[in-house]
Amino acid sequence: METAFSARLRDRCDRVWAGLHAHPFLGELARGTLPLDRFRFFIEQDLLFLPAFAKCMAMGAAKSASDADLEFFTRQLDGIIRLEMPSNRRLLDQVISLGAQDRGGARGMAPANVAYTSFLLATAAAGGPLEITAAILPCSWSYIEIAAALKDEIADHPVYSDWVAFYLQDEEADLVRNMRETFDDMTRDGAVSDGKREQLAEIFLMSSRLEGMFWEMAYTLDQWPDLS
Repeated sequence: METAFSARLRDRCDRVWAGLHAHPFLGELARGTLPLDRFRFFIEQDLLFLPAFAKCMAMGAAKSASDADLEFFTRQLDGIIRLEMPSNRRLLDQVISLGAQDRGGARGMAPANVAYTSFLLATAAAGGPLEITAAILPCSWSYIEIAAALKDEIADHPVYSDWVAFYLQDEEADLVRNMRETFDDMTRDGAVSDGKREQLAEIFLMSSRLEGMFWEMAYTLDQWPDLS
């Protein structure tokens, strides 16, 4: 049986994704030793990232050529607005109440965040549903995969264990499963050319790399000097 295209792209990026899993931000989060100011910075930046991420999905809906594509992007958009953004706002309130210092995370997008959102929005503007799905898939998928890997090692922590638990929810897993299945249906053999497949692979790879930059940004508190 042929390996699904999404799995092949993930395999091609295995070195990048291994770096995501091994990032010290996540290792310290799992042990409960991550400084609160770094997690606050991460959540504040994520709350700036997610509206742009949602706009990519909205552009996918606007460019849909079928009812199935329209339903797919609408469902994914609803997941971001109804589930993930409110969860992050609650986590931000929690971490601030625990005394996390303000490192300028809410004052504007940090350089890595600008790079990531600019890539996503440019891809969505120039491409169609296929390119948009390739661009958004690494973010959604990697968070589910990371949470699953941390499930049995996460320390009891008033904030960090809640963050992991959110991405272990069945509804979140179902959204990613739907995203992968939709992408695989779009790219079945004969549906797209070899050249298009390579283009999609490059988009997937770049989004995966930018995921790594996002974790590094949060861990190092990398903000513009005038905002930090």
